[in-house]
Amino acid sequence: MKVRTIVMVATLAMLALVAGSARADQENQAIKVRFSQAVQIPGQVLPAGTYWFTILNTSDRETVQIFNEDRSKTLAIVRTINRERPETDGHLAFTLAERTGEPTAIVAWFYPGYTSGHEFLYSKQESKELAMAKHETQISGD
Repeated sequence: MKVRTIVMVATLAMLALVAGSARADQENQAIKVRFSQAVQIPGQVLPAGTYWFTILNTSDRETVQIFNEDRSKTLAIVRTINRERPETDGHLAFTLAERTGEPTAIVAWFYPGYTSGHEFLYSKQESKELAMAKHETQISGD
């Protein structure tokens, strides 16, 4: 099976504009991402385009809110569980699963510089399919 590459562009430069907003973005892990192809999240498919992923300020910090490019509309609120990775190189990373005939699914994402990330919770059937799929980690700048 040929692996499709999904282009992600993290706009981290804006995080450094103002120290106060950088702290706020780091706290909610707000990150702007562009996907060159449609991607699946639990419950829906996001068409190719630019999105904002943020963490809602909940007690467990495991709820991801996904906005459109200008943050004027919430497209999804998705529950996650904590997922660890052994090390970080300081870049945004997405773990993706490719299935034949289906859009690539986002399995997990990691904010730049963090070893603790967010694994999306899919239905039991989708989880089984994703577990059998080929997984690839895309890092911003790849």
